[in-house]
This record gives sequence, structure tokens and C-alpha cells, in this order.
Amino acid sequence: MTNKGHVYVIDDDAAMRDSLNFLLDSSGFGVTLFENAKDFIDTLPGLAFGCVVSDVRMPGLDGIELLKRMKAQNSPFPILIMTGHGDVPLAVEAMKLGAVDFLEKPFEDDRLITMIETAIRQAEPAAKSEAISQDIAARVASLSPRERQVMEGLIAGLSNKLIAREYDISPRTIEVYRANVMTKMQAGSLSELVRMAMRAGMLND
Repeated sequence: MTNKGHVYVIDDDAAMRDSLNFLLDSSGFGVTLFENAKDFIDTLPGLAFGCVVSDVRMPGLDGIELLKRMKAQNSPFPILIMTGHGDVPLAVEAMKLGAVDFLEKPFEDDRLITMIETAIRQAEPAAKSEAISQDIAARVASLSPRERQVMEGLIAGLSNKLIAREYDISPRTIEVYRANVMTKMQAGSLSELVRMAMRAGMLND
């Protein structure tokens, strides 16, 4: 089976973790198990994008608190919450906090698989987009103040000559700065630079 994506299972019940591990692994997912939400939150920054499947009632950090913490970190990971019988009010609160969906235990295996596949498919583009935006922001941050001024001039459509006149430096020097900007931003063309600037929020409509 090919890897259909990562799934992070958080449940304090060992038997439940084992059965979910078997089910998801045999369905082609890469599975990582956590017996509590704190361990998951601690390792979250280093984890590859995936779907979180968490129990709502757990000692220590429960599912609701987990959702609040992931929301505070702007995590793009979709979260499915598993609830016990009659926990609908908790499930509704979880949805308000950003859970993609909830399942009442005991649930049908196929239903869980379908929900995970849907959650990953819907959240992945946003997660990738967020990673790209952060990457571009880091590139902008690496520019010196002068390089940033030159970049702003370029995306405003100014020629080297005009940028040089504005900052009272030679057009030749502007060419050097312009080359540095293109290298640091990893832009192959001016249009690519403009697209990156839009992504970084440097171009306000």
C-alpha cells in the first residue's frame, strides 16, 4: 500500500490506540501514536503535515484544550475528534474550535477512513500554501534595508535609473542590489518577484 498521508492518533486507551494503528496502517496511512495530548503538542513543530485523530476525554490535556492550543499555533493540521456516547455538546464545542468533524465511538472503520482522506485532501493545499508563505517571508527578512528598498522599487515598476535617483546612488550600484535581491528571493524573473511580493503582503491593492 502507498502512504496516503500521516495520521496522528491521540488516545489514552491503549487498546483503542492499537486497533486504530492496525486499521490505519493496513489502509495505507503512516501512523504515529500518542497516549496524551501534551506529548503530541511538544512534538508538533517537527511533525510532517497530517490528520490528527484525538479522543475528546483524556486526563491532563483533553481534546478541547488540544484544539485551543493548535489554534493558538495556527496549525494547519485537520483534527477529527472521537467522542464517547452522549458527548455531543463537547463535540459541538470541538467543531466551533476548528475540529473538522467528530465521530461517536464505537464507529465504523470505513467512516473513519473516509473522513481522514477527506480531511487531508481539503487541508493539504492550505498547509502547503502556508509553508510557502512562511518561506517567502523568511526570504524577505533576509534582505538588507537597502535591498528591501530596491525590491520595493522594482515591484512598484520603477526602472534602475529611477530607483537610483530616489536613493541618490548610482544605477550601477542598483544593479548589484537588484542581483542580490533576485538571488536572495530565489526569483528567476521580475514577474516571479512580484508574485512573491504579493504573497508576502508587500503589495497592497
